[in-house]
Amino acid sequence: MILAPRSRFASGIFSPMHETGQAWMQRLSGRFLVFDGPDGSGKSTQITKLVAAAEASGLEVVTVREPGGTYVGEQVRELLLDPKNHDAIDITAEMLLFMASRAQLLAERIRPAIRRGALVIADRFISSTLAYQGTAGGLRTEDIIAVGRVAVGRSWPDLVLVFDVDETTAAQRMNPLVREQEFDTDKDRIELRGAAFHRRVRQGYLDQAARDPEHYAILDARPDPDTVFDTLLTRLAARSAAWEH
Repeated sequence: MILAPRSRFASGIFSPMHETGQAWMQRLSGRFLVFDGPDGSGKSTQITKLVAAAEASGLEVVTVREPGGTYVGEQVRELLLDPKNHDAIDITAEMLLFMASRAQLLAERIRPAIRRGALVIADRFISSTLAYQGTAGGLRTEDIIAVGRVAVGRSWPDLVLVFDVDETTAAQRMNPLVREQEFDTDKDRIELRGAAFHRRVRQGYLDQAARDPEHYAILDARPDPDTVFDTLLTRLAARSAAWEH
């Protein structure tokens, strides 16, 4: 992979108002991006960086998280992530709850934002369901997709950016003593699942990207945040060029 020169894209140096940068970033108007990956991948940091760059270019940016983002969704989030419910929710029920929250989020926030030309960035989407409840949880991919067609309709993401990180790095980042502010102090119900589960989650993301390279991009999330952001901008600039044709 050829990375963009740091003089152009490095965080703190790259200016979205640079003529070339501004031109390609305008192609993100009305697009739907998903930032996804295993726990500890640092995707939330990258969302913050891209929001700042896109807004500086004059774009309206709407960020949402899953589960949550609406009144209904936040109630579902509390139920799904509460450690007290660790073994209380069947995996199929878990998948359906995520889908219900997703349907509400699309209706209430995502679709209206896309219609008015905003860039929508989601912190997780159906790609998470396929990895966590599918590959790791044991549900069939085709069953999740079938339910997803009802919940999502025609509002599938333009691009899913998967921030890939190895188990050791992810574990270090999730350690309460070294966590950055994007991570909560306590592990939620899904984070509490064992190392084998989270290895399957990572593989689930890689499998999705292999099956659908047109709508997925894998980014190495092990380097420092600025280096990852350089790569993110380079990949987005290249992918968005194809959206014009």
